[in-house]
Amino acid sequence: MSKSQTLNVRISGPLSEFVSANVGQDGAYENVSEYVRDLIRRDHERVERERFERLRAELTRAFDAPDADYRTLDAQAVIAGSGRA
Repeated sequence: MSKSQTLNVRISGPLSEFVSANVGQDGAYENVSEYVRDLIRRDHERVERERFERLRAELTRAFDAPDADYRTLDAQAVIAGSGRA
């Protein structure tokens, strides 16, 4: 299980006003901590999505490559590292 971490962030001006508009009775979040946790979760999901898309693009390129680009290797060649491009 991961440990808790306390963060202190100071914001002012338009950013502070923006946060205030999203928190409390008129906002979507009950408190600033809830809002920040949601922002971090969404950013984490975005990063994971980008990683997945890069992987998918790489696999698509690999599977779309012509058969002539591939060569047959036996297990010993792979273990010895001679299977590297």
